Amino acid sequence: MVITRVGPLSVAKVAGLLYGIIGLLFGVFISLFAMAGFAAGANDSPFRAVFGVGAVILLPIFYGCLGFVMTLIMSWLFNIVVGITGGVEVDAR
Repeated sequence: MVITRVGPLSVAKVAGLLYGIIGLLFGVFISLFAMAGFAAGANDSPFRAVFGVGAVILLPIFYGCLGFVMTLIMSWLFNIVVGITGGVEVDAR
């Protein structure tokens, strides 16, 4: 089986969702570290608490959007390169 073309929009949608999930995981970890520092009294700034909560909201959106756009570009370039080279051979067993 040889892959000679991928649908850039469909690949970008899947990748955008996957990157959003990764962003959510990173956001949770950043939020936990920020809240732990806030609870420990390392810095009494309310910015730390807002940053911790904001990481859970903003990072998935940022990662998802960036992953979508970059995958859209890369799958478009993939189609161009595959047209020149003849495709990618896949062994489906």
